[in-house]
Amino acid sequence: MSASAQSTAQSASRPYIEFLEVSKTFGDNVVLDRVSFNVMPGETVCILGRSGVGKSVSLELLMGFLKADSGRVIAAGEDITNFTEEQLEIVHKKVTMVFQNGALFDSLTVGENVAFPLREGGGLTEQQIYEIVDGLLKMVGVEEMRDLLPSDLSTGMKRSVAIARALAARPECILYDEPTTMVDPLMAQLLGDLIKRLKIQLNLTSIVVTHDMRLAQKLADRVVFLSEAKAIFFGTYKELEKSKEPIVQDFLQLDELQVKCT
Repeated sequence: MSASAQSTAQSASRPYIEFLEVSKTFGDNVVLDRVSFNVMPGETVCILGRSGVGKSVSLELLMGFLKADSGRVIAAGEDITNFTEEQLEIVHKKVTMVFQNGALFDSLTVGENVAFPLREGGGLTEQQIYEIVDGLLKMVGVEEMRDLLPSDLSTGMKRSVAIARALAARPECILYDEPTTMVDPLMAQLLGDLIKRLKIQLNLTSIVVTHDMRLAQKLADRVVFLSEAKAIFFGTYKELEKSKEPIVQDFLQLDELQVKCT
């Protein structure tokens, strides 16, 4: 085996993302208490749990927007726990985040929003940017909305555009914060299908924060379940279904009830 092949094999066998005994508090509120989990290259891990249990905080720690009180945070295979802003900028070229609100620029059209990271990166002609933007918008199913403003879009469509903009940066990993919250069931299904298709087509590593059990069942290679600041479960969805934890069973039973009512 060549040296480059050995290096690739070793990278594939190491976690791309890892929490090692991570804790985070805000005043007297313990949000994460010695939480550990990992995400392998090309894997999708869903973080589940009730509101306020630290799901979105976990993503902010991975992006370096927040700093852990203790423990180590690994992103893109690097220990970013004490990284500076400049060091994080390099990581953000590999790991990007799709925010719950889309975080689109209100004054830019859909096409201009997606073109933004391409122009920031430099090295492309306007024609090349135009072609890439069209390809990305087609990939996420909103090509006909190229010239609209974000205010003209539904919540679900904004998230599709935000995904296209994230892909424009050619990341290795995307973090999704509640992608199906506040969208109708059909749009939730379409967004779930899109995230799954992108993972397969682009071999993306992903973390999906959600309370949507059906989305987790569709996407997750493994699941982290947070409750009372602890990771009370980490494993496959099938293993989750067999969990004896009462809060996990409550989630599963509530989802079954919702399915019967729809």
